[in-house]
Amino acid sequence: MIEETERMTLPITSISSHKISKDILFLLYEDMLLGRYFEDMCAQMYYRGKMFGFVHLYNGQEAVSTGVIKALSYHDYVCSTYRDHVHALSKGVPAKHIMAELFGKETGCSKGRGGSMHIFSSDNNFLGGFAFIGEGIPVAIGAAFQSVYRKQVLKKDEPLSVTACFFGDGTTNNGQFFECLNMSVLWKLPVIFVVENNQWAIGMAHHRATSSPEIHRKAQAFGLPGIEVDGMDVLAVRDTTQKAIERARLGEGPTLIEALTYRFRGHSLADPDELRSRQEKNAWIARDPIKRLKKYIIDNELSTKESLSNIELRVKEKINHAVDFALSSPEPKLEDLKRYLFVED
Repeated sequence: MIEETERMTLPITSISSHKISKDILFLLYEDMLLGRYFEDMCAQMYYRGKMFGFVHLYNGQEAVSTGVIKALSYHDYVCSTYRDHVHALSKGVPAKHIMAELFGKETGCSKGRGGSMHIFSSDNNFLGGFAFIGEGIPVAIGAAFQSVYRKQVLKKDEPLSVTACFFGDGTTNNGQFFECLNMSVLWKLPVIFVVENNQWAIGMAHHRATSSPEIHRKAQAFGLPGIEVDGMDVLAVRDTTQKAIERARLGEGPTLIEALTYRFRGHSLADPDELRSRQEKNAWIARDPIKRLKKYIIDNELSTKESLSNIELRVKEKINHAVDFALSSPEPKLEDLKRYLFVED
């Protein structure tokens, strides 16, 4: 077992106290709960044999998804990774359609053909999950470019759509990351690069895999802002994102956000998670972003425990309904095996 806790990156600041309405706080709390309960149910269904293949859960990182995506508008885009369920939920893809996709059902958001790593929804401008690291970054660049093209070339009278592109710390050692940072600055594209630095790239500790562990500093080489934020603090993430969105919409170009976070489970549900020390895991679990926001709400007398319990109950009912929907949904038909490979008339 690797004992590297003293060298890991661990923000120690308390949850941010930015001015924010109660309605927004409740929205953020409910969205993070939805992500957590959804992933917990996925674990149950996986071990019961209802899901197959690789399933990568997001537990612990909810403040990043909620903090970034809930600051976007409906017309903005999100590009994800293979850890994509919660990003899709935050972007508004119905839980029942994501669950059905994980079950391989025809009612899934990718018609049961994509599974866990390929969640997609054109209706919600969710550009998909991608199985290979770095694969989604050029796609995000394309989405950002078309937003500029529509406004400058096609003369569309509409605000620039912003693209939020998520990826992990391990991806920042790959070529696509550097190439696309350069291109985004060159063309002043409305894109936000969100590095979810959860400290581990599968089984490799982040500080052992890169010569420059502070990822946000890599932005300096290309001339875009690089910001480090506490990824366990949803209000801090949201505040940082709102500033990046404003910059992008004004045509000032991209921003790189490094969110320091942690996944509470192994790399995937097939990972026994024996490489990380118990001390390290406990240190991060003590900073659970959902519990921190709940404490903030109660300590500031913005709501009662009973009201928050009602939100929790409502989310659990939504997840149970999603499972029932997935279980009762039809399997794809054998004669449709080759359907959706090409655009249909």
